[in-house]
Amino acid sequence: MVRRPLGNHHDGPDTLLVTSDTTQTEQVAADTGNETGNGTGNGAEDLRELITRARVVLWDFDGPICRLFAGHSAEGVAEGLVKWLEGRGLHGLLTDSERESLDPHVVLRAVDRRHPGSDLVTELEERLTQEELKATATAMPTAWADPLIRTLVALKLRLAVTTNNSPRVATTYLDGRGLTSCFAPHIYGRTQELRHLKPHPHCLNRALRAMGSAPDTALMIGDTPSDFLAASEAGVPFLGYARNERKEKLLRGAGATTVVNSLETVLTAVRHV
Repeated sequence: MVRRPLGNHHDGPDTLLVTSDTTQTEQVAADTGNETGNGTGNGAEDLRELITRARVVLWDFDGPICRLFAGHSAEGVAEGLVKWLEGRGLHGLLTDSERESLDPHVVLRAVDRRHPGSDLVTELEERLTQEELKATATAMPTAWADPLIRTLVALKLRLAVTTNNSPRVATTYLDGRGLTSCFAPHIYGRTQELRHLKPHPHCLNRALRAMGSAPDTALMIGDTPSDFLAASEAGVPFLGYARNERKEKLLRGAGATTVVNSLETVLTAVRHV
């Protein structure tokens, strides 16, 4: 099996120890200036309280677990979807802002709003899924995510993925990291019902029902306003992960009050609960 670079590889039983590979991953993040390693928000006490109450942790995928498009540009994927639509004579299906959004989900949602449940939407969604699958080969693990995931499992918390990406993509990435058993079978992602994408709480509610968890005994870790809004609608406490100031500003603007700049902060809090 090809080992992915940068990260937190684990052989053997779950452990609360942080491996040397973790340090290597954290150093890469520090070198890029994307993560400060410092928590922000209401302080360590509030973070510990969130963690202490949780019995189930719902993870967004692209962001908190990895940077899916680190080596396979999301902007390029969006442009490819737009060109595919134009090649079918559907240039007028998108507004100028939608064509220029550089977000593949914006393109997909726009088409679904105008042709819900159509074969066109089905084919466009599959094209996006295939691009996401390509991206897993160069996805960058989020610093400290792997050891945090394993530590939570070692502490007997149950984990789920709740993402707007294809569940096939999350499973492919987790398989490559040896992390599938930490989440399976609770991997909930994009379906053909695109109106259920976050900020709709559909995937969070699916996870809660399947795991028999009350919302107030769960915790969601997410990095976008749509994650926060979905968690709020589902009644699930929220922990924001912001790898840079722009992300933090967006989360706080949406209403998130507990935000960390590095998952190392969360790992440290977990180990002292």
